[in-house]
Amino acid sequence: MADLRINLAGIESPNPFWLASAPPTNSGYQVQRAFEAGWGGAVWKTLGEPIINTTARFAAVSFNGKKVAGFNNIELITDRPLEVNLKEIYETKKRFPNHAIIASLMVEPQREKWHEIVIRVEDVGVDGLELNFGCPHGMAERGMGAASGQQPDLVEAQTMWAKEAARTPVIVKLTPNITDITVTARAAVQGGADAISMINTINSLAGVDIDTWNTIPHVAGKGAHGGYCGPAVKPIALNMVAECARNPLINVPISGIGGISTWKDAVEFMLMGAGGVQVCTAAMHHGFSIVEDMIDGLNNYLDDKGIASVQDLIGKSVERYSDWGNLDLNYRIVARINQDVCINCNKCHIACEDTSHQCIDMLTDPDGNRYLQVREDDCVGCNLCSIVCPEDGAIDMVELPHEQPPMTWNERQTVLAGFKGN
Repeated sequence: MADLRINLAGIESPNPFWLASAPPTNSGYQVQRAFEAGWGGAVWKTLGEPIINTTARFAAVSFNGKKVAGFNNIELITDRPLEVNLKEIYETKKRFPNHAIIASLMVEPQREKWHEIVIRVEDVGVDGLELNFGCPHGMAERGMGAASGQQPDLVEAQTMWAKEAARTPVIVKLTPNITDITVTARAAVQGGADAISMINTINSLAGVDIDTWNTIPHVAGKGAHGGYCGPAVKPIALNMVAECARNPLINVPISGIGGISTWKDAVEFMLMGAGGVQVCTAAMHHGFSIVEDMIDGLNNYLDDKGIASVQDLIGKSVERYSDWGNLDLNYRIVARINQDVCINCNKCHIACEDTSHQCIDMLTDPDGNRYLQVREDDCVGCNLCSIVCPEDGAIDMVELPHEQPPMTWNERQTVLAGFKGN
């Protein structure tokens, strides 16, 4: 059995699965239940000046019969007194000394306020701190959360202020509601961050009720933008993790967050540079027990691959991720339809004919049976037919031998510039 222990910037936990700062980590009762279920760590729901939450604070986006493909919330940070949270953190850490407890923090961007809360929270024995610079609603309107997380200078300054008082590792949680997350990641590093975590939720409106015309959710007939998370945001989060992992100026560990629901998702994030992962929506949808399948699945995967430690996965795919200009323009794949498997639903033909490159022909054999065939000379290898095909194994994307040497766009432009120079 593989070793699932991780060490993220000096924070140790028995496995890479942490609960993210969110409703599942709102109290000691919940976090202790989570640890009993097998979670390796938890980021306590954000501490700060207690606020007043609304009711009707959650909404979900379902798609094609799948419940909770995306999740929207307008909930703010903890609405419980700081003293109560600190007491429960102390009790939880005492009961589970080998599990990671990280306190999420959010205060106004003032040095003395950061010093005060860091000192108070560390006194109860947390393993680390996570600075919440990502919450996109409510708190942002008060100059905190994403409002300060979108300003690199404030990210750097607040990180530095927290580090001035901190004795434990400081993780900076970044907002995705920004043009380039590597800019704020670099600011966090310059401020002294020991690690970064991403992504926080994305600005969103879950929907509109077309009968009542109210937003979803609504509070007494009025709505507000909220934070979007869940499986739908995974590709966005994975890209942002990868962009930071491949940036040589961001040389700190990454805690991956965003749409992680299974052990496979966790493996993808770790391959793209995350040193561990945080989960929220999947736990809210299915309960804490999902971590059992995550642990078993990850163990089996590592054993099948002959990998001794989960930490050996970290960043193994980063070097394969680059800019478009570095991709080989002479690499070629084409679609091939396996007639023995094809069910003749024609979805591939419709997709190709209507929205792609019109290279799938509908033919008839001598016995009068219809079948589909790809004209490989015209196929651009876009993958669309294999994506829409409902039958596994009916369409293969086949790599063809190189007819020309590899050539990227950047190399092509360099050659052309040389010709012009002559």
